[in-house]
Amino acid sequence: MREQFRLRVKTHIEALTIVLQWFERNTEPILPEKCRWQCKLALAEGFTNTVRYAHQHLPTTTPIDIELNIFSNYLEIRIWDWGSPFDIHAKLKALRQNPTDPLEKEGDRGLFFMQELTDDLQYVRASEARNCLVMKKKISG
Repeated sequence: MREQFRLRVKTHIEALTIVLQWFERNTEPILPEKCRWQCKLALAEGFTNTVRYAHQHLPTTTPIDIELNIFSNYLEIRIWDWGSPFDIHAKLKALRQNPTDPLEKEGDRGLFFMQELTDDLQYVRASEARNCLVMKKKISG
């Protein structure tokens, strides 16, 4: 592993600015611009979903932990939440079976963006109380 960065913020949508600035600061000298932009958008969608859905019934003091792991040929973003378990692949499959274009709907678009902008997307139950959204992206020029 080349670099590892960690950030903890509270469950506030306004913290997105802090998250994105942190990401930029830590990836700007390392990642090609297109890759950085794609990962930044996926991170924004993942963080926003955590605040709006995973933590919707939790206090705003609930922490959201974010990890950024940069390897020689890919990076990994992990967003840890305290919400209920969620099957991301079943949700994506159900959305794809809906006759309405998911990009025309207000909700659920973020899941498609995350899937399209990353090379691997997982949402796993990490413990009895926490989940982890894992997004991996190959680093390419």
